[in-house]
Amino acid sequence: MQMMSTSVKTAIASAVMLLAATSAHAELTTYTSQAAYLAAVGTTSVDSFDGLGPESLDGFEGPVTFNAGDISYTASVGPISTLFYGASDNDSDWWLSTNNRTDTVTFSDFSTNIAGAGGFFFGSDVFGFSNPAASITISATDSLGGTLSYTITAPTVNSFVGFVSSGNLTSLSFTVGDQIGVWPTVNDLHLSVAAVPEPETYGMMLAGLGLLGYAARRKQRKS
Repeated sequence: MQMMSTSVKTAIASAVMLLAATSAHAELTTYTSQAAYLAAVGTTSVDSFDGLGPESLDGFEGPVTFNAGDISYTASVGPISTLFYGASDNDSDWWLSTNNRTDTVTFSDFSTNIAGAGGFFFGSDVFGFSNPAASITISATDSLGGTLSYTITAPTVNSFVGFVSSGNLTSLSFTVGDQIGVWPTVNDLHLSVAAVPEPETYGMMLAGLGLLGYAARRKQRKS
């Protein structure tokens, strides 16, 4: 049986290291426009939270499982209270909010790999109506531990922030910190499936390795 030449082994090792380096340097990008975010991710799934309904005004215990299209995920809140509350300006378009205004809401445990996550982030008052906030901070974390945060100044119900990773996102969280009379609130959570690597990326690499192997075999037969 012919042994693989050192040059071929080196080429294969280099190719593997190149692919590993590509994934290890995943980048997170922030989008403050829904249109720009959608242009970056293409197809996305949205959880409107409209299923919460008036009964959510009584509060409900987290963590809880929600669905954005075919993607399920876990919503948790804390550290002061584990309760969620529904919020709305019109009892029609429902939003997700918290029991304690200083708590942080975190979305995680996505049922599939996602490359993008975002939504409309703003403040609401103790009665669940939209309420001006000084700011709200949203943070995304990817599978390699990279974290990127963005703070919206004077957010409104139309303030969109989305994050896109060249790898996979593992969590999305938001908080208003300690602002009197303001509770962190989200509407229309967007979750976007991670892009599948282009087939030609692997095809070209395998073709190149095949040529190297063919050349090595010819060289060995001539020697």
